[in-house]
Amino acid sequence: MELSKIFELLLYAVPTLITGIIAFYFFREHTRNEDGRRRFLLHKDLQVNSLPVRLQAYERMVLFLERISPNKLIIRVKPTSSDKDTYESLIIATIEQEYEHNLSQQIYMSDECWNIITAAKSATIQLIRKAGLPEKVDTADKLREVVLTEMLEKRPPSDAALTYIKQEVSDLW
Repeated sequence: MELSKIFELLLYAVPTLITGIIAFYFFREHTRNEDGRRRFLLHKDLQVNSLPVRLQAYERMVLFLERISPNKLIIRVKPTSSDKDTYESLIIATIEQEYEHNLSQQIYMSDECWNIITAAKSATIQLIRKAGLPEKVDTADKLREVVLTEMLEKRPPSDAALTYIKQEVSDLW
C-alpha cells in the first residue's frame, strides 16, 4: 500500500515540478529581457540628453583650433612692441589661455581626440618658436611675416585635429 501512495504522490509531484521549472525559466528570461529593455531605454535617453552637450564641446574645440591657427592668430593678436621675444610670448600666452579656457571640454570627447587637439596646440607653439629662431627675425613684424609665409607653404597643425573632430562627430550619428 505504501508503494502505491508514493507512486501516486510522484504522479502529482512530477507535473508540478515540471510546471515550476518551466515557470522559473520563463520568468527568469522575461526578467532578463525587461532589464535589457530598461537599460536600452535608459542608454537611449542618456544619449538624447548628452548629445547636444557633446556637440557643443566639439564646436568649442573647433573654435579653439580655428583661433590658434597661426595665420588667424597672427592677424588677430597684434604686437604691443617691436620686440620679437615679447610678441612670441604674447602669442604663446594667448594659445595657452585659449587652451585653459577649454580644458573642461575633454570630458565630452574621446581621449584620442583630446590628445590630438593637445598635439595640435603644442605643434602650433613649436611652429611659432621655430619661426622666431633665425637671426634675421629680429622684430615682431618680421616674426609675423615669417609665420604667415610659412603658413602659405604648409597646412596649419590644427587642420589635422579639425579633420579628426569632424570624423568623430560624424561617428556620433
